[in-house]
Amino acid sequence: MKRYYPDRSKYLIKDSESPNYLKEFFPYTEPPKIYFDFKYIPPQPAENFYITDTTFRDGQQARAPYTPEQIVTLYKFLNKLSGPKGIIRKSEFFLYTKRDQEALEKCLSLGYRYPEITGWIRAKKEDLKLVKDFGLKETGILTSCSDYHIFLKLGKTRKQAMEDYLEVVKEALSLGIRVRCHLEDVTRADIYGFVIPFAIELMKLREESKLDIILRLCDTLGVAVPYSEACLPISVPKLVRALIEEAGFPGELLEWHGHNDFYRAVINATTAWLYGCTYVNASLLGIGERTGNTPLEAMVFEYISLKGTSDGMDTTIITEIVNYFKNVLHEKIPVRQPLVGEEFNATKAGIHIDGLIKNEEIYNPFDSKKLLNRPIQIIITEKSGTAGIAYWINTHFGLEGEKRIDKRHPGIVKIHKKIVEEYEKGRIIPISNEEMIAWTKKYLPELFISELDYLRDYAIELLTKYIEDLSQDPEILSLEPQRIKIVFKKFLEDHPYVQFIYLVDTEGKPILGLTNDLEYTKKFEELLKTETFETREWFIKPMKTGKIYSSKFYTSRITSSLCITMSVPIRSKEEEIIGILGMDIRFEDIVKMENERLK
Repeated sequence: MKRYYPDRSKYLIKDSESPNYLKEFFPYTEPPKIYFDFKYIPPQPAENFYITDTTFRDGQQARAPYTPEQIVTLYKFLNKLSGPKGIIRKSEFFLYTKRDQEALEKCLSLGYRYPEITGWIRAKKEDLKLVKDFGLKETGILTSCSDYHIFLKLGKTRKQAMEDYLEVVKEALSLGIRVRCHLEDVTRADIYGFVIPFAIELMKLREESKLDIILRLCDTLGVAVPYSEACLPISVPKLVRALIEEAGFPGELLEWHGHNDFYRAVINATTAWLYGCTYVNASLLGIGERTGNTPLEAMVFEYISLKGTSDGMDTTIITEIVNYFKNVLHEKIPVRQPLVGEEFNATKAGIHIDGLIKNEEIYNPFDSKKLLNRPIQIIITEKSGTAGIAYWINTHFGLEGEKRIDKRHPGIVKIHKKIVEEYEKGRIIPISNEEMIAWTKKYLPELFISELDYLRDYAIELLTKYIEDLSQDPEILSLEPQRIKIVFKKFLEDHPYVQFIYLVDTEGKPILGLTNDLEYTKKFEELLKTETFETREWFIKPMKTGKIYSSKFYTSRITSSLCITMSVPIRSKEEEIIGILGMDIRFEDIVKMENERLK
């Protein structure tokens, strides 16, 4: 097929000293406006559809950073979900911090073809060294294109901004790195005055270098609309077709990146596919800044609906991802969020549970057990009976085999009695999941870990990486108190929930201990002078097993606070244990941290 190349000479950058903020579209004192020119253009779908992932880049801007281990786990999930054809084509990573780099190295070492690992950098030549050092073949570069960003954020003219961007792109191409230009805020940009001229210049560089340049169309504030009859810059169909037809950018080098500020993230991404854009960028569960990104799991199902095939994607992995976010990352997922929320496939059956099982298709749009490994959920009413209550508990808590609760369980009977009492009082609405969980906790407490155990697990998960890193610090390995003291002081400043940190030798004799709690400093110092710790469990277990030890909650002898202790062996270059590093963590501070995280 011959490619059409437009007359590029008619599209020159429109530089001006004053910016155009498109106030007719974005008055600021009112919600953004949608204008129509009523010029219809038909869909022209991309030949191939692919999904790209930004969980570890844009997704991390909305939450506490993932640990390297968590990133590796999620990346493995993406690989399984992607399938053998690599429908989830790429995943972008930050490159700047030690944690980012560790995660990147671990994921690269897996050797997966898909999703391909790509980078993200600022539009600075010196940042390209990071991309080159890691051997990445592609990187994203931030190339903001609206006058809001160019004039107000960068303090430049359009011409200056474009020249700066092109210099970085040229440098990347000279290093053999494919470039992905992130057209930040493109849906508030001057399309013919900046975006098309910039795209044309990029196409010239692509032709010269023989290396692909991808344009990511970033709907940064989620103002785009899926209507072809709407006007630029907000019409997704017109924006995609303008870049293909006016700038000569092939659809296989276009990528859509949308936000959900106005509930349009999914439909805008789908529309981009339908009008010729090959890639849509998304994040797991839609987690991203403000209202979030396009949910990746949604685009998996959009793909299947549009293509008529999963092309080998394993959609059951979505539920594994959801469980990981809930149980390990402690992410609060809205119960009514499509595909991933607890009530996604829940229905008020209004009939006996046996009837629901016989007529599942009445309530379910697809076989959620097969595609998501999630049996249909029910909402409990007065008609649910003990069988319905048992079904709810078994499916809600994923109980299988011998762990399944029988409808004759005494706890089930008690819950059923409470429900009957509710409706006898005149209740007409269904029983909420929150009520069911509360009753299940009361009458079947064995299904739950205690709040204390939950907080202990949270603290251990949080601190494991820190204590492991600390145990490998060269200053700690020196066993020299003055050198260790500097490291301990910095650690206590960074981790104020640690009450006391200490190092002992292989006989349990103290080398150094430190606290930031002035009230108890003397008591801790006295403890170190008068006692050895060879009989303490936190000393014995790591010496014996060579593994990290974590205690149950206990009351500190010195502060009378509820605490847990974590300890880890420190080793010489020959892997011989030369000491034990320990720390005491206050329960009260763990609670505060968890409450802050859940806000």
